[in-house]
Amino acid sequence: MPSRAKTAVEVVPRIAAIDAAEWDACANSDSSQFNPFIAHAFLKALEDAESVGAGTGWYPQHLVVRDSQGTVAACTPLYLKTHSQGEYVFDHAFANALHRAGGQYYPKLQGAVPFTPVPGPRFLIRPDLAPGVYTPILAEAGLALAKKLRCSSLHVTFLAEPEWQALGHLGFLQRTDQQFHWFNRGYASFDDFLATLASRKRKTVRKEREQALSGGIEIEHVSGAAITEAHWDVFFDFYIDTGNRKWGHPYLNREFFSCLGGVMADRCLLVFAKRRGAFIGGALNLIGGDCLYGRYWGSTEPQACLHFEVCY
Repeated sequence: MPSRAKTAVEVVPRIAAIDAAEWDACANSDSSQFNPFIAHAFLKALEDAESVGAGTGWYPQHLVVRDSQGTVAACTPLYLKTHSQGEYVFDHAFANALHRAGGQYYPKLQGAVPFTPVPGPRFLIRPDLAPGVYTPILAEAGLALAKKLRCSSLHVTFLAEPEWQALGHLGFLQRTDQQFHWFNRGYASFDDFLATLASRKRKTVRKEREQALSGGIEIEHVSGAAITEAHWDVFFDFYIDTGNRKWGHPYLNREFFSCLGGVMADRCLLVFAKRRGAFIGGALNLIGGDCLYGRYWGSTEPQACLHFEVCY
């Protein structure tokens, strides 16, 4: 067990400088619980596509602890932030309060997966090592880096509950929020799921699905090696359309989706809606070890209930 006083923590500005297998041995050692967003390949795709990095307000400052053999023992994805965009946590009240008090909120340090409000581990520790030792090491290294870079604060968001508890014991302000997740309670088919609902709700769902598929709409699933650049072109148009209408500033560029498809196609599932052979809507899901993560959606033609059908 390492001495916390003697443990060196590296700050790595590009994840490509960290061995992918060593990072993933900390992030996703259990394939049944695989979280695609903390995988080396996903974070590297963001950097390679320059969706994070210079000019984006997200500057990688990943923390790495190595064992006596020089192998990665623990790590965390960390970013120097010059704004609060793309975090899905709204801390503008803190920024405004500090500004009124004469302080400066930015830059800050953010332990997170950019543009991804998916809960999961943020302090990634090899399974043969003790989280109780390495979580404080990484947290204290983050605080030290924040002081060195003259940041106002260190934030760790959408983290796993044991990490949330551990940071609370270290004096971090604990934030709570709410998400809705759907669980398959052993349903072998959609009808099995409907059977658990009241009659009125079953009828409503069936009616909405009929509306979604009216007018000759067909649903197509594309994953793995079947995903082509043409698919990414179509999907990116949907993504941009949604971003422009709802937020005004889509965070991901077209290159990111090519990078993602190049390294994680087997973890991608595109669900498209087509009318008379033409794509009119689509959603991107990432495939985890025991769940499906729906992330982005868009459409270019109005169709009642299509969002429900394509995304859920």
